[in-house]
Amino acid sequence: MGIHETEALVLKSYPLAEADKIVVFLTRSHGIVRGVAKGAKRLNSKFGGSLEPFSTVRLEFFQSPERELVTIRGCEIVDSIFLRASEPVLLGKLSYFSEILTGFTPPSDPDDRLYRMTKLCLESAAALPEATDFLVAYFEIWVVRLAGFLPSWQACSRCGREFKESEDAALRADFRLACAGCERVRQQDRVSGGVRAVHLAAQKMPPAEFAAYAASAAAEVYDLSVILKRIISGVLGRETTAVRNLS
Repeated sequence: MGIHETEALVLKSYPLAEADKIVVFLTRSHGIVRGVAKGAKRLNSKFGGSLEPFSTVRLEFFQSPERELVTIRGCEIVDSIFLRASEPVLLGKLSYFSEILTGFTPPSDPDDRLYRMTKLCLESAAALPEATDFLVAYFEIWVVRLAGFLPSWQACSRCGREFKESEDAALRADFRLACAGCERVRQQDRVSGGVRAVHLAAQKMPPAEFAAYAASAAAEVYDLSVILKRIISGVLGRETTAVRNLS
């Protein structure tokens, strides 16, 4: 185990005792790491502002095989979007990123693609706050995809026929699609060709490019995001904050 250094994203923190904090990081080389930052609540703390959410930091921590929580030895800011992202509505949406990351990512299981995607989404959300809803949908797709839960929507899951571009399909209980010839397409479970196009585009574009593309398909992005939140809630076994806020 021993001492480790890695680049990390600060996801969230909790108070611990009188002067300490528990901090959750998404690290580049160790996945999700939870650690104790001793003295972090003191005014003269050595950590300064490096533990603010959505900061990119150089993290040094000590890991003992007997303990789940690591000991944070040092945390140096590389970049921070916290001030840009501290507007309450935007902060709430970015906190949703943290919620599904910690729910989907096992501790100490690094995934460089997930790390890079998350970092790009946070940077894009800070630079394009008006496009955050589009970036939320993008983030949802990629988290679900990298975890292995994203269904393919290119063909009917029953007969295997590829969908035509403008064809409506029925959303099944397992979130796969069926054509009208195999299953009745009801309004409440209809997935349009436009929603499928957004689903595919998000998997081929970087986040800022997708945000520009999605501006002309806002209704389809919303419909897709509702379905993705249902998938995420099903995987986690509970409703997320975002799903509760939609109610």
